[in-house]
Amino acid sequence: MNDFRKDFPILSDEKYIYFDSAATSQHPIQVIDAVSNYYKTINANPLRGLYEWSIKATDAYENAREKVADFIGAEKSSEIIFTRNASESLNLVAYSWGLANVKKGDEIVIAISEHHSNILPWQMVAKKTGATLVYLECDENGVYSEEELKKINEKTKVLAIAQVSNVLGCPKPIKKLSLLAHKYGAVIVVDGAQSAPHMPIDVRDMDADFFAFSGHKMLAPMGIGVLYAKETLLNDMPPFLVGGEMIEYVTREDATYAPLPHKFEAGTVNAGDAVGLAAAIDYIKDVGFDFIKEREETLTSYLLSEMKKIPHLTVYGDDDPSNHCGIITFNLDGCHPHDVSSILDSEHICIRAGHHCAQPLLKHMGVNATCRASLYFYNTKGEAERFIKALKNVRKELGYGS
Repeated sequence: MNDFRKDFPILSDEKYIYFDSAATSQHPIQVIDAVSNYYKTINANPLRGLYEWSIKATDAYENAREKVADFIGAEKSSEIIFTRNASESLNLVAYSWGLANVKKGDEIVIAISEHHSNILPWQMVAKKTGATLVYLECDENGVYSEEELKKINEKTKVLAIAQVSNVLGCPKPIKKLSLLAHKYGAVIVVDGAQSAPHMPIDVRDMDADFFAFSGHKMLAPMGIGVLYAKETLLNDMPPFLVGGEMIEYVTREDATYAPLPHKFEAGTVNAGDAVGLAAAIDYIKDVGFDFIKEREETLTSYLLSEMKKIPHLTVYGDDDPSNHCGIITFNLDGCHPHDVSSILDSEHICIRAGHHCAQPLLKHMGVNATCRASLYFYNTKGEAERFIKALKNVRKELGYGS
């Protein structure tokens, strides 16, 4: 464990406890060095120059694409589109596939537990096309009953769902849901932002039509995201953005587009951060998902056990640590989450407080805001113990007796 932790420069200051990895992860020196070396040694505009640096930059960029394809089990690297983040990936699907294929009378089924990034694009599609939004309502543990799944039917055109909830941390049975969506001729759009850092992904096995995730939640730089889509779908989709590099030939009146994947990557690409994402994938493979899972479940089990002993504290989600993916969402009676976060910050403990870009879910849960502590493999038992100790004093700091 300590061997991995020493790779993270920001964590060398042990005064701080970082429990906000679901928002963005920290970066190992291997990723930082990969990005730095790119800019130090081969920085040039990829895909355009015929000189050595540009060719090397192109190779580095395309090698990153191949590494991503292998990481998530895609059949071809041409099915990997680089974007800025998962939000842009989901918008690409909504604008490019959604507006071209969804029509009045269709239904777009969305899990109530979705991050706003997988709700707002589909609200836009529904408003523009006249389609109807249908929400799947989960239980208190984030589970969707067989009765709720009956809302997926002949009218369904799209099923939009995250593989892991960013509030409750519970994984969803994507393979089962894909089978159900495809039974009715619908496509399934999977938000993998909270799953890709924590578990093996195989888009072909789960039979996802679209799968989106962000680099910054899995040790990579901010500013690089991924959209996987089946080649047959991408071939029929118009470009989301137009401009340089995504074209093959331009006349005064018209243009033909470049082949996949470049027709969806207009303008100068983010090669440096793609190199960083490739380095992050290498690092995660070195750590291993078995180790990541073991560390997260061990720490989550300890925290859940200790938090249950704290009076006036409510933890949301399943009692099973394996159904949290390192995410623990909670509230203290009479304490606004922002106050809880501020008091913990005075102890140099970083957590998230608010609605977590999931307001429909929080309303469904009957709360306006919550606190969220989110772990990754670089967190330690000592940090968890300090967190519990500080948490026990929060209500006293706010004037309560206990």
